[in-house]
Amino acid sequence: MLDYIALGILIFAAITLFYGIIVIHDIPYEIAVHRNHPHQDAIHYAGWVSLFTLHAIWPFLWIWSTLYREDRGWGFEASGGAAAVEPGPDSAEADVTEPEVPRQEPVLAEVADATGAGAEAASAESVSAEAITLIRHKLEALDDRIGRIEEAIMAADNDQGGAN
Repeated sequence: MLDYIALGILIFAAITLFYGIIVIHDIPYEIAVHRNHPHQDAIHYAGWVSLFTLHAIWPFLWIWSTLYREDRGWGFEASGGAAAVEPGPDSAEADVTEPEVPRQEPVLAEVADATGAGAEAASAESVSAEAITLIRHKLEALDDRIGRIEEAIMAADNDQGGAN
């Protein structure tokens, strides 16, 4: 009789351990779902992969899932605004690197605040001028990117045309 009880306890422990490991590895995915993370599926699949890598990547999944918050995106500022000012078009840094703003709502919010009925005239003019300058820089950067993409497509077409 004790043999059957011991066997039952052993089977129960094995099943509990099996499902417990699966539940623990889904914690980063559940955090990602709760935070409306844009990479929820990738975190979920990576959690399953971490089962086969002896849990080596699981702590990184936890960090990845907790970095994003819907109210502030990937940044650390509650306002969501960019901390650094982008370089001007005549600057040498403007051609080398362009900082990417992960979310566009702060720019739209600045424009909305600048044109809002409750804003004072002087501050509205300065905010709207800053917002227009920021938008102008973004458009110039996009124009440069489009030009580079068009050049790459033309070069690829020329390479394919010469190969045929």
